[in-house]
Amino acid sequence: GMQLLFLRFSRDDEREADRLGVEYSSKIRYDAHKMADFFQVLNKMSLAESVGGVPTFLSTHPDPGDRYNSVKQKATEWQNTLKYPEYLVNEDSYLQMINGIVYGEDPRQGYVDGNTFYHPDMKFRFSFPAGWQLQNLPTQVNMAPKDGNALLVFTLASGSSLEQAAQNSIDQLQMTLQENKKTVVNGMPALATVCKQTSTDQSSGQQQTIQILSYFIDYNNTYFAFHGVSAASNFNTYFSTFETTMTNFSKLTDQSRINVKPKKVIVKKVQRAGTMASVLTSFGTPQAMLEEVALLNNIELTAQVPAGKLIKIIGE
Repeated sequence: GMQLLFLRFSRDDEREADRLGVEYSSKIRYDAHKMADFFQVLNKMSLAESVGGVPTFLSTHPDPGDRYNSVKQKATEWQNTLKYPEYLVNEDSYLQMINGIVYGEDPRQGYVDGNTFYHPDMKFRFSFPAGWQLQNLPTQVNMAPKDGNALLVFTLASGSSLEQAAQNSIDQLQMTLQENKKTVVNGMPALATVCKQTSTDQSSGQQQTIQILSYFIDYNNTYFAFHGVSAASNFNTYFSTFETTMTNFSKLTDQSRINVKPKKVIVKKVQRAGTMASVLTSFGTPQAMLEEVALLNNIELTAQVPAGKLIKIIGE
């Protein structure tokens, strides 16, 4: 039932992407062994996950350790086949090209502080359940408890009216309407619906029923939608949690929240040789961020860094 609004690339898709990436980069004379380094970084991130590292999305992808070895092997095979006299890396020119790009999530496109989600550009905010994980995607925001027994989705709904936006969403998601009511959410017209969706489990052949509480909110003729999803047997348990999140949606007027600036990747030239830790400290990197920025450069904190080398730090 939790597959209602999710699509995921398969592992075969990603292995094909790796294979083609190595082939294309090798044919235009780039050293694809450096592509393998990316998976080395991912492997470090996955190892750190158990102590507060990256999110568990890595579990939905092929093992980065295997991808590192596979890409490295394929890069060698292509170089042995093509036999170009040299293969390019162009590290410095690449670093200059990414100098100033946004690091992490662009807060202009939405950010979390505590258990409140803020969107400065669209000027709205809402709080979500404490302890739930939030994923901010370009087209929707997903929220779920760690046990995965429920799902909250926030997205846009299309239509020329609030009622039409609600009906369009119900039709697109192939839901069956059970009840609905007109309401108001912090001064904005809204429509609340309860729907169900029944599907057949492909492995067992058994039918599964989920229930969905939705709130459609008219924010100056832009229609936003919340969908709270759970198995029908758990729906009453999560109903108030869903509704509390949906009804605290409000307009964002706090200028300090609206004017937030993104972090950026800043490329710096090392002035004096030293360990990565000492170099980062000399550029003002906070102690709490040393490991993160070292990982961003794929350089150990204890490794020696020569003068003149370009490295990435985080700034504004």
